[in-house]
Amino acid sequence: MPRRMRITIVTETWPPEINGVALTVLSLAQGLAALGHSIEVVRPRQGDDRAASIAGLDHLPMPGAALPRYPGLRFGLPAHRRLHRRWSRHRPDVLYVATEGPLGLTALGAARRLRIPVSTGFHTRFDDYARHYGLGFLTPIVYAYLRRFHNRADATLVPTAELAEFLEANRFRNVRLLRRAVDTRLFHPHQRDDALRRTWGLDDGELAVTYVGRIAPEKNLDLAVRAFRAIQARQPTARFVLVGDGPARKPLAAAHPDFVFPGVHRGSDLARHYASGDLFLFPSVTETFGNVTLEALASGVPVVAYDYGAAREHMRGREVGTCVKLHDEDAFIAAAVAIAGDPSRRQYLRENARAAVEALDPSSVSASFAELLGELAARRAA
Repeated sequence: MPRRMRITIVTETWPPEINGVALTVLSLAQGLAALGHSIEVVRPRQGDDRAASIAGLDHLPMPGAALPRYPGLRFGLPAHRRLHRRWSRHRPDVLYVATEGPLGLTALGAARRLRIPVSTGFHTRFDDYARHYGLGFLTPIVYAYLRRFHNRADATLVPTAELAEFLEANRFRNVRLLRRAVDTRLFHPHQRDDALRRTWGLDDGELAVTYVGRIAPEKNLDLAVRAFRAIQARQPTARFVLVGDGPARKPLAAAHPDFVFPGVHRGSDLARHYASGDLFLFPSVTETFGNVTLEALASGVPVVAYDYGAAREHMRGREVGTCVKLHDEDAFIAAAVAIAGDPSRRQYLRENARAAVEALDPSSVSASFAELLGELAARRAA
């Protein structure tokens, strides 16, 4: 067994916040702790910090502020001096910096000054997000910042070979692949709940079209709405259920009063919402991966998504839904309508979906992550 290490994880998003980055980083931290490593989590202080202080991990809450347009999320403030002092006295073997905000930037700087090996994670396409918030003119600046940030690290971890190739082609250095996992014990077809479906206004045999994630401009939900309306024109009793929250929820609910908005859910309650759907629509074009794709498949729900990220890695060549050519909106809508209108095919896809992701074991990802961090620590020590 590799030697036990003291590993510091720096992140500006952390549960009880719900998003793909927060949940991925939590899974990585708990996986490393389960392998016997000592884990320190440096993160912004939450409103109710007791909920964020997850057992089995050492927590270093730092000053933060609310993220504009996302009142439920926070970012960390610069903390170079405090981190430099702490790590001078209690030196980690290796750092993992998961986010590129002010806290992540100053953590990276402190680690470089102290010659602590550091890996970063490329979790979010902020360069794409700028376009969806009317700030497209900033995209080149954001992209240049991301490249400078990650190139200061000893390695940058990405979840797909596709993203690794893209970053390497754009002068990102030391890019390494760390695949994602899904909790197949939690997300399971057995979680399907007919009582929950009735609260959505559905009788037996009626269609639930679902989406799970941030309800925000960068998720391209207008396309999901158009796809659902095309389905509804053929199946008037169908319902569209959008699980989550975000800045677009209120205007979307006002414009479409027949849609169902259950809000934010966690754990087994979230798993019930996944498994109780019949077709999962994921129209986003701004993902580095798209964890929700794996969670829907593990729940036995056919998926329509664009052919990149998790969909390309785990749907292409498998009968689990439809991977659509990126930005082909007509094909996306046509695929959704075709699956929605064919109950026997949906059942076939449902049975295959689960099988496509059953082998994605979180413990194997944790072991690979620990091996990579150990390699960086050994290289620096040498």
